[in-house]
Parts: sequence; structure tokens; C-alpha cells
Amino acid sequence: MTILLILVSAIFVNNIVLSQFLGICPFLGVSKQVNTAVGMSLAVTFVMALATCVTWLLQYYVLMPLNMVYMQTVTFILVIAGLVQMVEIILKKISPALYQSLGIFLPLITTNCAVLGVALMVVQKQFTFGGETHMLNLGESVVFAIASAIGFGLAITLFAAIREQLEVSDVPKPFKGIPIALITAGIMALAFMGFSGMV
Repeated sequence: MTILLILVSAIFVNNIVLSQFLGICPFLGVSKQVNTAVGMSLAVTFVMALATCVTWLLQYYVLMPLNMVYMQTVTFILVIAGLVQMVEIILKKISPALYQSLGIFLPLITTNCAVLGVALMVVQKQFTFGGETHMLNLGESVVFAIASAIGFGLAITLFAAIREQLEVSDVPKPFKGIPIALITAGIMALAFMGFSGMV
């Protein structure tokens, strides 16, 4: 039951982009085409799950035993940067077309605050499910990271689909481009707020 609550909460209720406002840069920058948004979502999902797993292990088996929790943020940033480099190398070999379409945004995963935010959340925040408050174990942390990445992917893909439609729609001239995109993002955030009573 806890896993289901984590999934629903991370994807819909506390969506990393639309409720917590983490990862706004790629949300606005990569969301012009659906295929690019899906590719970015997959890359973020892989990096977020792997980074959360590695940082959770580092937190509980290295930083806490050595009383070096103050190095948490720096350590997590270095781990995320290394993982992004690994994903970049793998994508370049496996899918050059996807690598080219992501362009500059792939290295931006390194500074994507959603990835760092989720890694920090699972080790710092106490979660409440069914009236009980507890810290997430490794399995729950990875589920939370994957669910957060799915929520990110859902938001960015829906946003990209809407932006593609807006490109061919009759939008008043002052609202074309970024203004209508920001208005759309605000309306999407309001729509996702409707899920807030579920968990």
C-alpha cells in the first residue's frame, strides 16, 4: 500500500514540476516538441533513479557513519554530474539521433534541480502515509525517484503536446511564444492541484 501511495503522491499530488517547481528550466526549454520531451523524460528518469539509489547509499553508508553529512550537497552534485556524463556517452553510442535532438539540454540534467531535489528529499524529508511518518528505505526511495521522474515526464510531455498545438492555433500576437507557454504552465499547475486531496 505504501508503494501505491508513493506512486500516486509523486506523480500527481506532489508533481515535481507543477507542485514543487523543480526542473522548470528543462520544462520550458525542451517542451517545444513531444519527441524531444519524451527523450528528455527518459534520460531524466534514468538519471534520477540511479542518482537517488547511489546518493541514498552514500548518505547512509558513508556520510552518516563518518559524520560528514555536511558534505551531502557537494557529494550529491558530483554523483549526479558523473551519472549524466555516463548517460551522455551511452546515448551518443546507442541513439545518436536522440543525442542530437537533446542537444544542449542533456548536459543541463547535471544542473536540473529536480534530480538533486529528489535525491535530497529522500534522505532529508520525513514522509507521512496513512497517518504514519517515516523516512524512506532504499526501495521506497527508488520508487519515489522513478515516480517523480514519471511525474516530470508526464508534465513535460503534456506541456509539449499543448505547445505544439498552440504553434498552429490563433493566439493573439502579444501572447505568442513564452507568454502563452507560461499561462499554459500555470493552468496545468492548477489542474494538478485538483489531485491534492487524494493522498
